[in-house]
Amino acid sequence: MSGNVRPIRERTPESEKITINLGYVDLGRIDLMVQEGFYSNRTDFIRTAIRGQLARHSEEMSRSVERHMLELGVRDFTRSDLEAARDAGEILHVRVLGLARIAPDVPPELARATIGSLTVLGALQASAPVKAALADRLL
Repeated sequence: MSGNVRPIRERTPESEKITINLGYVDLGRIDLMVQEGFYSNRTDFIRTAIRGQLARHSEEMSRSVERHMLELGVRDFTRSDLEAARDAGEILHVRVLGLARIAPDVPPELARATIGSLTVLGALQASAPVKAALADRLL
């Protein structure tokens, strides 16, 4: 029977959870907007507000992304990518706006040998040992 068992692919979350503190009056105003039917829940209101602010500042953000030479979106690093960089004698200086993912099979020693600096505006997904190995290189 074990020959028919396949491992379930690890699922990557589509979003990152954040926590915010709001004053009681602001929270009450959000709840009133939800109660009146403008939004389905608090999360819907907060997401809509954040998207509105991001859209409002999209031109400034685009200029900033260009100025800082950031990669926009999802940037994956596989073991073979990092092995190729190591074999070529390259040290990577990575700047990502979005999500940077380092594959689970990347050993900490390989990550440390190939990643000279890592700036992530968004989220970094990597194993705990890899994050620990790169802790002094996270900007």
